[in-house]
Amino acid sequence: MTEAVVPAGTKTPGTLPGTPRPVVLCILDGWGHRTSCENNAICEGPTPNLDRMQKELPHALVDASEGEVGLPTGQMGNSEVGHMNLGAGRVVMQDLPRIDAAIASGSFAAMQPLQDAIAALKRSGGTAHVMGLMSPGGVHSHQDQIATLAEILADAGIPVAVHAFLDGRDTPPRSAMDFLKDFQAKAPNARIATVSGRYYAMDRDKRWARVEKAYRALVQGKGERAGDALQAVEQSYAADTNDEFVLPTVIADYSGMAEDDGIFMANFRADRAREILTALLDPAFDGFERETRASVACALGMVEYSTQLNAFLTTLFPPEDLAETLGEVVSAHGKHQLRIAETEKYAHVTFFFNGGREDVFEGEERILVPSPDVATYDLKPEMSAPEVTDKLVEAIGSGRFDLVVVNYANGDMVG
Repeated sequence: MTEAVVPAGTKTPGTLPGTPRPVVLCILDGWGHRTSCENNAICEGPTPNLDRMQKELPHALVDASEGEVGLPTGQMGNSEVGHMNLGAGRVVMQDLPRIDAAIASGSFAAMQPLQDAIAALKRSGGTAHVMGLMSPGGVHSHQDQIATLAEILADAGIPVAVHAFLDGRDTPPRSAMDFLKDFQAKAPNARIATVSGRYYAMDRDKRWARVEKAYRALVQGKGERAGDALQAVEQSYAADTNDEFVLPTVIADYSGMAEDDGIFMANFRADRAREILTALLDPAFDGFERETRASVACALGMVEYSTQLNAFLTTLFPPEDLAETLGEVVSAHGKHQLRIAETEKYAHVTFFFNGGREDVFEGEERILVPSPDVATYDLKPEMSAPEVTDKLVEAIGSGRFDLVVVNYANGDMVG
């Protein structure tokens, strides 16, 4: 649940002369409401300003999960979904149920981009490298969808190497063992070639030293070693390392990608897939020195990840046009708007809030505040909140904007 506090006397923008400006949409990412204080840091912590606003100002609770934000029953919400629904002002059907529906109807296996990729690998004799977050969390991926994709490829006679990115953030920190066992039961014809914690394989903050470790395992077969995927996790647990931080580990005799293999990204959320895909596919990539770069016969993504990456891979589920988002409507009325966030949530107040649109609207400005350069954010739990606040105060005082959308990331990222 997310709480919206509306200042008393606030007028609806554009309806009356003298409308207060700017309107500020302040998003406390990861903040929620639960009546019980047990295991509830928000309830137990000192929050005098929010306490005062809840006491003195009109406020309401809005649901942020399941069908209310376009997700299946029982599926928790997440930052991407929340920002997309806020920006749209209506329920937006998400990619998770969209892909599930295609699988259930049988249309998934027959999709032309997938059939084209299968044909390309049959011609080249290459291996399909299927990668994604091995998790039922439903935030970035769903492992059942990965299993379906792997089995379709295997049934077509294509060798399948799975690169399992472990979760531990959207799922319990040590839950990978059961997820891997479940995946192997559902995709018996696919072998797991590497195992990597999402800390390495799904960075989104240009921490290229992390991404390089995942890249070397995937492309060169270099990294930690284990006899099988479960052993890789066991080794990590023995070293007191949870799923998210499992060092990229090469399984059995996997030796890396070969020329004319294929790359299949199964994540349906874009932000944490972009960096590893850019390293794998973009000839101009310069985030780190690539000793080896495989020349692939095909590259296929579950969704569109960025305009830049569209040049290198095709898409199974292209974005659906989301018209009349808040940003578009504000722009159409000649108003000026500003988006402020630190690096970890910059895509959320821009790309996701604008309904998956990368282009900037007329009259829209953006401020990116760098996230702290620390190994994990519990080492700096405030993250860049003070700097974000400074930018927000300056923007309000400037009198230049009709709408300011600001995100505070630490409530989500530190947890």
